[in-house]
Parts: sequence; structure tokens; C-alpha cells
Amino acid sequence: MDNMYGMLGYLEKLSALFILLLGIGVLAIIYMYIVDKTQNKHAIRRNYPVIGRFRYLFEKQGEFFRQYFFAMDREELPFNRAERSWVYRAAKNVERTVAFGSTRNLEPTGTIMFMNCAFPTLEEDAVPPSTVTYGPHCREPYISESLFNISAMSFGALSATAVKALSNGAAKAGCWMNTGEGGVSEYHLASGADIVFQIGTAKYGVRDEHGQLCDKMLATLAAKPQIKMFEIKLSQGAKPGKGGILPGKKVTEEIARIRGIMPGVDSISPNAHPDIKSVQDILTMVNRVREVTGKPVGFKAVIGESLWLRALFEEINLQGTEFAPDFITIDSADGGTGAAPQPLMDYVGLPLKESLPLVINLLAEYGLRDRIKIICSGKLITPSKVAWALAMGADAVNSARGFMFALGCIQAMQCNKDTCPTGITTHNPKLQRGLDPIDKAERVANYHKYIQYGVGLLAHSCGVKHARKLDRQHVRIIQDNGLSIALDKLHPYDQTDN
Repeated sequence: MDNMYGMLGYLEKLSALFILLLGIGVLAIIYMYIVDKTQNKHAIRRNYPVIGRFRYLFEKQGEFFRQYFFAMDREELPFNRAERSWVYRAAKNVERTVAFGSTRNLEPTGTIMFMNCAFPTLEEDAVPPSTVTYGPHCREPYISESLFNISAMSFGALSATAVKALSNGAAKAGCWMNTGEGGVSEYHLASGADIVFQIGTAKYGVRDEHGQLCDKMLATLAAKPQIKMFEIKLSQGAKPGKGGILPGKKVTEEIARIRGIMPGVDSISPNAHPDIKSVQDILTMVNRVREVTGKPVGFKAVIGESLWLRALFEEINLQGTEFAPDFITIDSADGGTGAAPQPLMDYVGLPLKESLPLVINLLAEYGLRDRIKIICSGKLITPSKVAWALAMGADAVNSARGFMFALGCIQAMQCNKDTCPTGITTHNPKLQRGLDPIDKAERVANYHKYIQYGVGLLAHSCGVKHARKLDRQHVRIIQDNGLSIALDKLHPYDQTDN
């Protein structure tokens, strides 16, 4: 009997709670109805009160439903499920083979195919990739074997835990990590990984009280043995002609201190270096930084019109090759970033498939190919795309988003909102807890390992002993007529580009 009364009392409480919640729900609907009918900013909500709000919910959730349920494996942009899945499996060191045939369509124009050799390189004949020496005439040249490295992502755009994981992963993998324009932090340096310090248009980390390049700070950084090279950023793929954008809510006290700016205020870099207005100015800054630091110095740019490159290479030959930059980093127009204006991201600059052969051919034309090394970046996150870039003439490849996927990025596309669900691009401590820098460092190293391994597989199939022996003759590309043409015929070294 007591149990029966207890059960009835419990049901009464549940009923009361249900009626309370129902009442709150009805009041909420009435409130939203009144608000929607009286506001004048949203026509849908005014015409369809309450129900109209679901439009914004569905619009917000649509990208997630498309990603997981509706899009085919090779349909999504900027990276499809097949690409992301390969990176995830490589990073986790799990099975990377597939069964029952490829889902890749070989018919679309632009499709690349590697030409296997009748006598592929035997495993016992394969050798590690050859080393590349950057700045052989510097006081401290940098020698690297790595084909694949971590591209520029600043502390600020990335969380501290993400930077820590990437740095530790780079140290394990034996590749370099580019700081991005946000300066160098303790998280970059703690692992002992090789670091490329990027000098952006705002000179963060190397600026004096007036925002000008400071030789003293350059020398201080150069004294750190982990910092191997300096890269002057002229432009980047996602926003050519626009400087870095870091929303104020992501400018913490620590980030502000490293950058030399005010916390909580939008960090917006100038759209160009105030002290670089000509090709002569580029060489002046390159040689100033190299003289102060004693280390290799190059610049990063998205290629658009190319007349300035001809003028630059002519000026180098006029002044002497010792004044040339030690490397050029070519960023593709389809690059990615935490925050960028959509018109620049969608419509400005050349993609890497055009800009890379253009620059390589110009260097060859002006006799500078051996003097200036070429690094490239732009959606190269799988072995086939890295191998394509090497065959086209690149000395090394950088990737940002590939390593973000290795950290666990799900392409939520919330990098600019400080709400990244994986903790990679947010400074929210609760969200950062989900990113274990120790575990993710292993994944970064695994991803690097299997990229280099996969590139080696392609190289050996083409009959060369290591990946840097790949050339344009080893790759064919589908044309509009459905037939393929070899890259050395499509982009011959003696062609003239304007």
C-alpha cells in the first residue's frame, strides 16, 4: 500500500513538472510570436512568426547533415570525405587500403595520373629523399630532408594546445613548422622542432614600439637554435591583398603579449608591408633580415599577374645571385585560413596548378632554378597531390589543413568564431580540453610518416629511387577532349608565361 501511494505521489510530481514545462513552453511561444511580429529586421520571422525561426536552425545545421549523410565521398568542398578519411586513418595509424576499386572518377578535366614504369624501383634499391640546402651561402644554412612540412598557422588562429601538439609532432616527424604571422611562443619552441619564423605585414614578434621591423628582436630570435629560417609574407592564399585577421575575442593576454598589441582588440594586419613597394624593396628586406639573422630568408606569395616576377628575377641577375631570396613559398589561391573576406577567398589569385609551373619555368628561364628553392602549399593533403607538386618542380610542400585534420579537425568551418568543437581554433578552455596534445602529437607524426611513405610508393612505381626524382614526364593530366597529356608537354620548360 505504501508503495502504491509512493508511486501515485511520484506520478503527481511528474504531472506537475510536465504541466509546468508545458506552460513555460506555451509562454515562450507566445513571447517569440510577439517579438517576431513586432520586429522589422527579418521578413521571414515577421511573416511566419515562430515557425520562421526554424529556417535559421536548418540553415545552420545543413552543413553538418550534408557532410555526414547526403554528400558523396568525393563531392564536398573544400575537402571531400575521401581525402579527410585518408588523413584520419593515416594519423591514427590504422588500415589505409581500400577494396573493390577506386571511387575516383578518372574522366573529369584536370584529373592527374602517374605513369607507372615497366620496371619499378625495387624496395632494396629505394633510397631516402635527398636533402635540400636552403641558403647555402648563409652563415647558418638549413639542411632538410623532409618533403612535407607544417604550413603557416599562427598562435591565435590556433589554440595553445593545438600549437603544442603540432610542435611536438613536428619534432617526432623531423619536419619543420611555420609559425604564421602571429610570432613565436613557448609552445612552438618547447619541443625543439625546427621552426620557420614568418614575418607578416604587421611584423608581430619582431616589431618595435612604432610597428617597424626591429633588428634587435630579429637577432634575439635568430639566436634560438630551433629557428632555422625566416619567411616574409607578402600574401596568402585565402586573402591575397589582405592582411591577417584575428577577431578581438581570440586576442588573449598571452597572444597580445607575443604579438605586441592590445588584448581583446581585433588584430588586423596591413594589407601589405609599408616598407615593400617594389621588387628592389623585396630584396632589400630579404638581405636585411639575412644579414641580421645569418639564416636563410625567403618570401611567401600568392601569384597573380607575373610581370613583377620577371622584374624581380631581372633585378636579382643585375645585383648578383647572392642577393636572391633563398626560397619562395608559393601559396595557392584556394588556400584556407581562420577568417577571410569571401570575395578574396573565392575570386583572387592563381591556383597552384598554374602558379607552380609558372614560377618554376621563370626561374629556369632566368638561370635561378638552382639558387632559389621552391616551397608550395594549397590543399596538398594526400600523397598523390604532394607527389604532383614535387614532379612539377617543388623542393618541398607545406600543409596547414592536412595537419589540422591530423589533429582531429572535422571541417566544422567555425575557425573564425572561437567555437571550434575540436579545440583546435578556439581559446575556450572547455573546448580545448577535448584536444590531448600528447595523443595528437603522435597523430601528427603518423600523418607525416604516411604522406612521405605514400609519395615514395608513387615514385617507386614510376621507376625512380626517391620522390625528389619525380619529374613532369611522370604525370599526365586529362584534357577537355577526355584524353591525357604529359605535364612536360603541357608545361615545357622553354615556354614563356606573361
